[in-house]
Amino acid sequence: MHTTDQAVDALSPTLLHQIDAYWRAANYLSVGQIYLRDNPLLHEPLALNHIKKMLLGHWGTTPGQNFIYVHLNRVIKAHDLNMIYLSGPGHGGPAVVANTYLEGTYSEVYPHITQDESGLQKLFTQFSYPGGISSHASPQTPGSIHEGGELGYSLSHAFGAVFDNPDLIAACVIGDGEAETGPLATAWHSNKFLNPVSDGAVLPILHLNGYKISNPTVLARISHEELDQLLRGYGWTPIFVEGHEPALMHQAMAAALDTAIAEIKRYQYEARSEDSTDRPRWPVIVLKSPKGWTGPKVIDGLPNEGTFRAHQVPLSVSATTPPAHLEQLEAWLKSYRPNELFDATGRLLPELAGLAPAGDRRMGANPNANGGLLLRGLLMPDYRDYAVHVPAPGVTLASDTGVSGQFLRDVVRLNQEPRNFRVFGPDETLSNRLEAIFEATNRQWDAPVAENDQFLAPEGSVLEMLSEHQCQGWLEGYLLTGRHGLFNSYEAFVHIVDSMFNQHAKWLKTSLAIPWRRNIASLNYLLTSTVWRQDHNGFTHQDPGFIDHVINKKAGIVRVYLPPDANCLLSVMDHCLRSRHYVNVIVAGKHPAPQWLCIEDARIHCAQGIGIWSWASNDQNVEPDVVMACCGDVPTLETLAAVTLLREHLPELKIRVVNVVDLLKLEQRTNHTHGLTDADYDALFTKDKPVIFAFHGYPWLVHRLTYNRSNNVNMHVHGYREEGTITTAFDMTVLNELDRFHLAMDVLDRLPQLGNRGAYLKQLLKIKLVEHKQYITEHGEDMPSVRHWTWTL
Repeated sequence: MHTTDQAVDALSPTLLHQIDAYWRAANYLSVGQIYLRDNPLLHEPLALNHIKKMLLGHWGTTPGQNFIYVHLNRVIKAHDLNMIYLSGPGHGGPAVVANTYLEGTYSEVYPHITQDESGLQKLFTQFSYPGGISSHASPQTPGSIHEGGELGYSLSHAFGAVFDNPDLIAACVIGDGEAETGPLATAWHSNKFLNPVSDGAVLPILHLNGYKISNPTVLARISHEELDQLLRGYGWTPIFVEGHEPALMHQAMAAALDTAIAEIKRYQYEARSEDSTDRPRWPVIVLKSPKGWTGPKVIDGLPNEGTFRAHQVPLSVSATTPPAHLEQLEAWLKSYRPNELFDATGRLLPELAGLAPAGDRRMGANPNANGGLLLRGLLMPDYRDYAVHVPAPGVTLASDTGVSGQFLRDVVRLNQEPRNFRVFGPDETLSNRLEAIFEATNRQWDAPVAENDQFLAPEGSVLEMLSEHQCQGWLEGYLLTGRHGLFNSYEAFVHIVDSMFNQHAKWLKTSLAIPWRRNIASLNYLLTSTVWRQDHNGFTHQDPGFIDHVINKKAGIVRVYLPPDANCLLSVMDHCLRSRHYVNVIVAGKHPAPQWLCIEDARIHCAQGIGIWSWASNDQNVEPDVVMACCGDVPTLETLAAVTLLREHLPELKIRVVNVVDLLKLEQRTNHTHGLTDADYDALFTKDKPVIFAFHGYPWLVHRLTYNRSNNVNMHVHGYREEGTITTAFDMTVLNELDRFHLAMDVLDRLPQLGNRGAYLKQLLKIKLVEHKQYITEHGEDMPSVRHWTWTL
């Protein structure tokens, strides 16, 4: 549909005039935020001392977003809609701030930004100003769940927001620059996962203003026919609104939104009341308007409006720029006729203020955009009911994630009516041994189902798509609107969302300092199919570095757990699902492995986060000769195997075994709330004894966490050294010197007092390594002594 090709009269003359005036008011406030620090209503001639010393901001996308916002206000009021607004274009902050100020929400959450001339002056000054607010729709902006600091995720956030939210419409403005990103291109397919019965609706508004920073955008330069076919191929029904003349564009946009809302309501009615199973071809609005619309047409003889030059601050104004620039800025501001918009005190005229919805229907005040207000705790089974029976350390074999899957199955069951918990992942729920979840639910899927498909249904608590970006974007939108979830992924490929994690962690940190923002449920990662068990996938699948990336963030936000067995994983998972406002990273194995702790011991161990395993140690009444520390399931196994070798051949050797579940226990208490005090750390690791530390990830991370500890000089860490290939599980540890033989040899190297006995044992261990290589080359599997090793001490 092409609304500007039709005779459209959706707005009465009075309403048309008022909507245009409201739009002018939003544009005026937006320009004021970029430029002014004083004289907000131009009650005196504009002077250089009214202008900010540094001009930072983005004008190009702003007038189009202001245009969209005022028209969304109209349909919200007309249809009593429950709607939130996501600003996808980068740095669209001036528009969202301006509109939430005009609707009154901004002054409610920031009472010092009053609805008068003084408040306007503060509103303008704070924007892109030291100690103020950023130029995108940050957590400080009411109504925002999407920051836009990095492009590509607005549409997946929008879908995450409406899952299990049947009354909500997420209006998602997508910039044509943003539309070039891989995550956004993928996110168009979210419509194949939306259930019109139990989910809400997303109304994408593709904002084509033609340019990025200095380049044209792809979608703005392809033909109308090609863009129409592209969107229809994605499964959408496009409605085009194109032009630059305000009166015609207002009428066209009003008609487009009326059509879109009618279609959304029709599809939902057919699905909910008439049991239609046809997948809706949901509407998408394509708004094509000039970049920097209503701004200066020409600056210094060069075209500005409708060009890339309008992208950021189009008009430089300072003591060193031509005086004509100041005059041109004043003319630009006055072109919005602020005297017709605000009364003498600086308050928006009542007949214009009345265009905004009231109360929670305002997009800036919608509770869904402050999800902690809506957050309900999960109903949780007792994780101890799923415990693996461990009569003695190492005698039981189990898949850690397989056991956890049974617990998660019942979390899903308890939180289905209404649904408050979902599992997200890139087609790996079965591969990651979480198959028990499908005893309670299906994968949500609103596309055709073939005869041999498994676990696909229009409604389900699992969302899978082979895009880590999409899965995380859905989960973030789900969390930010007040629900709970888990993202499971192969460890090596979670790096794909490194920057998404960055943005979410920054959101959490920033929102902690905002009194009106409420804490949300934690973002929980379960990373499995780990570096040490990629036997057939090889080097491409071997990378444990996500935890290094995570630990760069503020201590108040991130947590990293490496449970050594299934019972510890149950305890950790229960804790993480109950937690609030963190990013929790859990790294766990999926293959059958020895189990070390009964459930009660696991509960205590995980509560402490770190501890001596006395049953594996023999230093109870004396100082240890060596501390053997381990963190992660495979490092724990190899450490305990090394201990058996050492104690078998050198029974007089006093060994302390320390296991770490909560990685950040290694930090100093002054750096992280989970960190150990120096006294507690020294009690575990001693002040002067060698520490042989077997670590799941890159060794230098442990050195980084412990660099300022008193015994750091004696810390010797084994971990992943970026050595990998297609080989056996044990050979992976050998390649990286994390295996039992290398660990034991390192102990011998640190204890020269062992003399000849140590030398002969070291020779024996070297022979074992040769035998290992010969065996796997001939037989294609690890030696029986490795495969069938058990703890016997």
